[in-house]
Amino acid sequence: MHIAFAASEGVPYSKTGGLADVVGALPKALAGLGHQVTVYLPRYRQTKLSDPATVVRSVTVPFDDEYRFPSVVFGGTQGGVKFYFVEYPSYFERDALYGTPAGDYPDNAERFALFSRAVLEASKILGVPQIFHCHDWQTALIPVLLRTIYADDPAFKDTGTVFTIHNMGYQGLFPPETLPLLMLPWDLFTMTKMEFFGQVNFLKGALAYSDYITTVSKKYSQEIQTTEYGFGLEGVLRDRAATVTGILNGVDYDEWSPQTDKFAATKYSSQDLSGKAKDKQDLLKAFGIANADSKLPVIGIVSRFAAQKGFDLIAQIADRLAREEMIIVALGAGDKAYEEMFQRLNRQFPAKIAVKVAYDNAIAHKIEAGADMFLMPSRYEPCGLNQIYSLKYGTVPIVRATGGLDDTIEPWDARTGKGTGFKFTEYNGESLLLTIKEALQAFRDQTSWQVLMRNGMSKDFSWNASAREYGKIYDKVKQIRTQAPVEKSLAGVSP
Repeated sequence: MHIAFAASEGVPYSKTGGLADVVGALPKALAGLGHQVTVYLPRYRQTKLSDPATVVRSVTVPFDDEYRFPSVVFGGTQGGVKFYFVEYPSYFERDALYGTPAGDYPDNAERFALFSRAVLEASKILGVPQIFHCHDWQTALIPVLLRTIYADDPAFKDTGTVFTIHNMGYQGLFPPETLPLLMLPWDLFTMTKMEFFGQVNFLKGALAYSDYITTVSKKYSQEIQTTEYGFGLEGVLRDRAATVTGILNGVDYDEWSPQTDKFAATKYSSQDLSGKAKDKQDLLKAFGIANADSKLPVIGIVSRFAAQKGFDLIAQIADRLAREEMIIVALGAGDKAYEEMFQRLNRQFPAKIAVKVAYDNAIAHKIEAGADMFLMPSRYEPCGLNQIYSLKYGTVPIVRATGGLDDTIEPWDARTGKGTGFKFTEYNGESLLLTIKEALQAFRDQTSWQVLMRNGMSKDFSWNASAREYGKIYDKVKQIRTQAPVEKSLAGVSP
């Protein structure tokens, strides 16, 4: 089957978060199963292409004020997957993908509407897929366009759509006048389509018009149908419940494995864990912590610094946590308050808490390889990848039981020797602190701890199983599109 991915980011070309990892890995796993797969991405300033070739010189995209004419560049084939890039410098040749520290770019609606239209038009030249697999609000207009503006286009008569939600917290909300600017019909501005409390909601449009909706873990697919996690769209999803499913993200073990990691100082495996001690020393050196007691456990953090990731809980307990017998190394950037919190703690406890305010892939790998534990106390977490990476490195996760964190981490039981990490349920600082203390206590018994490490290292979260699950969804969608009328995918939904 021919599957075309459309996404706003994908490794190794562009990245701000886990979406990029998925778009870099899942297509290759699908190609390995025999599918024909193409990927469409914007060509950003940070996108590095070794030998780009323009394959569509000009695509016409109408806007209310004037036409725009992006081109499409072929970026080569990786792992059997063809990568195409929509090129329009005034929209994508910017310092960042989505915005500046002051906020989102004000023209994001136009930027990603142009991208979505360009993908559809380019596919008519480069090959119309049987399935468009779209990701997050930036590509939400593709299923909307296919069932409205392009509904009578014979090129897409049998083309289906799968839409994956990576984070319900980001929906693409814009003022009503966005619809005529993008040349979209006003009848989309209704409760059953794209209207959302007086605004246009791109994500809601995709949920209404896609043939099938997936998200990135089974638990999260259930959570987003509740008031607590649905961000106002839980009613839409409950109405589409029969076509909503969760498929756990996989990971690329060619990239994330202590046996092959090019950024780790020393390689190691579950059969020989000795190299991890050297990686620990290398990690502490990278963070400027000298003469540390090698027996102290190191807790690693790699994250966007935001309340969603549980940093408000860390703020509640930070001073008490710093008194524990351990070292914390944190890598990330985001909310200024949390950046400053870690910098303050580093000044207060320079031998105990270190931070690098940055996105740094090499340091992220060093944390996975050298830390003893990995902390992810998220308020909500659609899937999470770092806790899965951590398992492979024998870096024991400490997580909150939500979304993919709950699906992937089994609580440690020292009596039975079963489990892979530590979990807490109540979202408060006290629960987090108690769970960290439980992990620190368990670390003191190194014989038992190595059993725990090896339990995690034996887990297999590669993309193969998840890719097969997506293949089943594509088969269902193909059946829907070839047997059902065009309006079959549009469910009656409410905000």
